[in-house]
Amino acid sequence: MSNANDYSIILQNRVLVDVNINPMSQKRYIELEQPSLQNNQADVDRLVDVLQKWYPDLSVPLPLMNKISDILRKSDWRVTVTVARLGLTWQLIDIEPGNVVSRQLGLAFDIGTTTVVGYLVDLLTGQVIDMAADFNGQVIYGADILTRIYLAGTVEGRLQLQQAVVGTLNNIVERLASKQGVEGSAISAVTVGANSTMVHLLLGLDPSRICMAPYIPVVNLPGYISASAIELAVNPLAPLYCLPSVGSYVGGDIVAGILAGGLHKKPDLALFVDIGTNGEMVLGNNEWLVACSGAAGPALEGGVARDGMRAEPGAVFQVKIDPETWDTSYKTIGGQKALGICGSGLVDCLAELLLAGIIDRAGKFRDGKKEFVVVPAAASATKKDIAFTQIDINNIMRTKGAVNAALEVLLESVGCQMADISTFYAAGAFGQYLDLESAITIGLYPDLPRERMIRLGNSSGEGARLVLLSEESRLEAEQIARNITYFELNANEVFMNKFVGSKFLPHTNLDYYPTVKEKMSQRGLLRD
Repeated sequence: MSNANDYSIILQNRVLVDVNINPMSQKRYIELEQPSLQNNQADVDRLVDVLQKWYPDLSVPLPLMNKISDILRKSDWRVTVTVARLGLTWQLIDIEPGNVVSRQLGLAFDIGTTTVVGYLVDLLTGQVIDMAADFNGQVIYGADILTRIYLAGTVEGRLQLQQAVVGTLNNIVERLASKQGVEGSAISAVTVGANSTMVHLLLGLDPSRICMAPYIPVVNLPGYISASAIELAVNPLAPLYCLPSVGSYVGGDIVAGILAGGLHKKPDLALFVDIGTNGEMVLGNNEWLVACSGAAGPALEGGVARDGMRAEPGAVFQVKIDPETWDTSYKTIGGQKALGICGSGLVDCLAELLLAGIIDRAGKFRDGKKEFVVVPAAASATKKDIAFTQIDINNIMRTKGAVNAALEVLLESVGCQMADISTFYAAGAFGQYLDLESAITIGLYPDLPRERMIRLGNSSGEGARLVLLSEESRLEAEQIARNITYFELNANEVFMNKFVGSKFLPHTNLDYYPTVKEKMSQRGLLRD
């Protein structure tokens, strides 16, 4: 059972888009004429003839043929069939006695580097029936994605990583199915929103070339795959569909987010940002989309900071510093004694240190200290000081500098200014809980009117739900992926130049951050 805390992952049912329901798998109740000497058509052919009114290209896999004969006779020729989409055609994937069309279940997964969330979906109504989450089983082989890519360079390593994540998915399947009183085999379609590397590791594909120039993955659009191919504990013939990636570092989770948020339909300029293991961003409107990605997440996920931790009970997630007295107040997840600081707490702390004048715009302590104690030893669960160190600050400065530089590259590539952005979408669990003012203060998010800033929550999971429910959404997602122009920043000299000059809070050019500039000016912090 997962120990993942509700705070660290978005679990609420957040329906962003309504669709015309045309799901990936469907059930139909059929009453057949019994065979006789006058009507001696074969069992499978008899069933297919009726179903072809709705599914002209229907195929029947060999493993179901004997079952069809048995169930037809046991049910007096009254059955419910389940058919599933395989691109332009359909396949029969199950047959049950009687009329059981009222329960049709699909599963939408968001597979992150750290956490996995599964949404059990009613394919008749489109609603999320239940959801469950767990830490990605691959974390035991490496918290960061590059370690896993290295391990996956061998056949044995790929198998280990695939089994680890499939094990996580199957644990979620078991929990969700058990709560609904059904078997996992009742789930007849699965969709996945995940980054390129996670898709490769899920499918047992070699991801090693993702991190080597010219950064080419094995596949961006895997298409429909049988669930049995990866031993997923659902109907073995159920289709598994991973949303398409754009490139090595802009994956199906981002395409899912754009689909869910609707950026690609807006006439005005919009920016989509998902800061997780990588910092992905997409800029554009209903006519064009450009995207890029940079390593961002490790410094903000808590694991890199000296006293960092995941967003679990006991993690400091909010920090406030009195600018006059430097007294510190904080909140922890679950209200427990502090064990460490998670990502949102780190961002809060950096912003508060800047606004209190404890650090300068270069992120250096003004008094030459090496750390700032957030939770003294006497108040912590560890009986040690929980502190924010100069090394922690340096790591976050590099992360936020990469985000700044990437956004500038995107804006310059299309001839736009920061002020031209009409809507800003903050995606993912980190974006859901991160304090907007703190993120803007350190320059992680652009300084836009706050009413233009929208938290999308788990837009990867929501996009996967939409594709599960709608063929139109699947085609739309694939079109989004085709329409995105991807900028590879790893070999981009302009990006590197901007990155080198971006390591100031909130930005080298304070005019990009007028509200932060005003706060700092009011507090007399612009003397340097």
